[in-house]
Amino acid sequence: MNRMIENTRRLLAAGLLVLTASCSTSNTLAPSTPDITNAEIAAFQNVQPGSEEDFILNVGRRIYFTQGSAALDSVAKATLDTQIAWLAKHPRWLLKLQGFADDPGASETALSQQRADAVMDYLAAGGIDRNRMWAKGYGKDRLVRDCPNAACRSQNRRVVSNLRDERDES
Repeated sequence: MNRMIENTRRLLAAGLLVLTASCSTSNTLAPSTPDITNAEIAAFQNVQPGSEEDFILNVGRRIYFTQGSAALDSVAKATLDTQIAWLAKHPRWLLKLQGFADDPGASETALSQQRADAVMDYLAAGGIDRNRMWAKGYGKDRLVRDCPNAACRSQNRRVVSNLRDERDES
């Protein structure tokens, strides 16, 4: 757990460093060189507020769990709080919560369902109507990574929040 928190902190620090470096406002370019620092990136030009892309890029849709657990930690709750605020602003969306598990010695399908249910319960407690959500546990189906290394397997212990226009029970 501490290793995962430390790795998350390092990743966030690296991202902040890259962001800071890319946002320089000093103009040290020669007058004949166009200033492209603030040029829009083509892939992100058309992201509309309230769109699925907006949710994926600006909210976050993956919640991770410690081995053998369906408990939400503070990082998961922070992400879910952001989801609650976004979903409250955009009530047209339904939410499919897909739970996964890669936990040796556990009933992976049951644990993945418990994880999805924990996320749904938290969102409902935050004011999101249960009729807008459904949860399904997939166990080890659809692994992010198939590997024996414990650190690698931790990426498979997750719930993914997917926006839908209509119910999809698959």
